[in-house]
Amino acid sequence: MPKVLIAEDDLMIADMVEEVLVQGGYEVCGIARTVPEAVALGRLHTPDLAVIDLRLADGGLGTDIVTQLSAMLGVLYATGNVEQLMRLVARGDACIAKPYSSADLLRGLRIVKNIVDTGAASPPFPRGFHVLTPTIGTEHE
Repeated sequence: MPKVLIAEDDLMIADMVEEVLVQGGYEVCGIARTVPEAVALGRLHTPDLAVIDLRLADGGLGTDIVTQLSAMLGVLYATGNVEQLMRLVARGDACIAKPYSSADLLRGLRIVKNIVDTGAASPPFPRGFHVLTPTIGTEHE
């Protein structure tokens, strides 16, 4: 059962993501609202994957989490700021645009796990999903 870290400052969204992931067979190792909380949880629990919002509480950016933990996990950004994320040339594997469905979130996370395991992103891609690793996969609108 893959372990997942959630970095999301909106508590309603974070709770929904946790519920979807648990029902989808993942173990959630924690929910963080800030960059320091997420980094601490990541170092403590060594998750396999992370679902990370771009803008977090206290003005933090989810990309800062990835900079500190990227060697440890596969990253799916879940954000309403896809354009900004793309401009940042963010480290991570993929992103999915908010709002997204539960099925799209689970499919996106499976794709990220596949990227981590094999280096390949296999379609079908959910709506609003983008592969960030430039050498693999394609975008899907």
